[in-house]
Amino acid sequence: MRKPFIRHKRFFRFFNRIRIHKGRGMWVYLNDRFVQKEHARVSVFDHGFLYGDGVYETLRVYGERILLWERHLARLHRSCELIGLDLPIPDNAWLPILGELLVRNKLQNAGLRVTISRGEGELGIDPRLCACPTVVVMAKPVVKYSAQQRKQGITLHLASIRRNPEFAQYPQIKAISFLNNILAKQEAVRVGADDALMLNMEGELTESTTSNIFFVKNQRLHTPAVECGILKGITRDVVMELAEEQGIIVEEGRYTIEQLFQADECLITNTGIEIMPVSKIGDCQIGQGKRGPLTRSLLKAFNTNMDRYLGPCLTPSNG
Repeated sequence: MRKPFIRHKRFFRFFNRIRIHKGRGMWVYLNDRFVQKEHARVSVFDHGFLYGDGVYETLRVYGERILLWERHLARLHRSCELIGLDLPIPDNAWLPILGELLVRNKLQNAGLRVTISRGEGELGIDPRLCACPTVVVMAKPVVKYSAQQRKQGITLHLASIRRNPEFAQYPQIKAISFLNNILAKQEAVRVGADDALMLNMEGELTESTTSNIFFVKNQRLHTPAVECGILKGITRDVVMELAEEQGIIVEEGRYTIEQLFQADECLITNTGIEIMPVSKIGDCQIGQGKRGPLTRSLLKAFNTNMDRYLGPCLTPSNG
């Protein structure tokens, strides 16, 4: 097993001395070292590239603090366990790695993507052909949405592509094989929608290509149950917790697209987008066609309670 490229005892002492020369590009963590973007190369024999064999996790950093880090790390462990992949970096090494990546890229508010593939091996899908996983971590600036965008929301296209059935690909594996979602996204792009909404094989609501979905009816917050074949999103869980703290009734269930069309409000959630209202699905306007009062209340609660969900600062000023 590779050792992560961090000298733990001296790391924080020299942490803030890291500087990026002018003109230098994006830094990437690849296996045991930090490399420039143009040198971040993975073998053509990597089974992540050849077969989509691997898992990933997306993180959000606010002011050098990771949102819900413990939950994301637990989900990364679970994804690895479900596909029989050993996580090659110990838990106590992750934060120094992520912190140094932020410093090298001069980022305080960022999105991070951790990708773990099965690794390099001979041709063939047998996992035993790969001796060691490949680890890639990338950082990028956060996409900032204007107040107007947060108010008007996004549009969704009802995709003809159905969500992978749970018995074919377990949705709690956050897998890098994304073709099912990509095909649905292509449909949305073709018709000018922001994203696609996917149904399962029974015609029930599941989620969008990268987000969980909620809708409001008669002051109750509804969301598809995990049994519908959705990823149990971390932001989804937080929204449900915040809603219950405000006395809002939350119901998980099996819903049809017709029920969604009749909703008073609709919103999607994920780590990057946080909470975003949905104004239209296809030609159907949802509610007033903009952010509703319950969505506004949830977004306010999310921002107000942010500090309780943030982990320790990744870039301390001294050792």
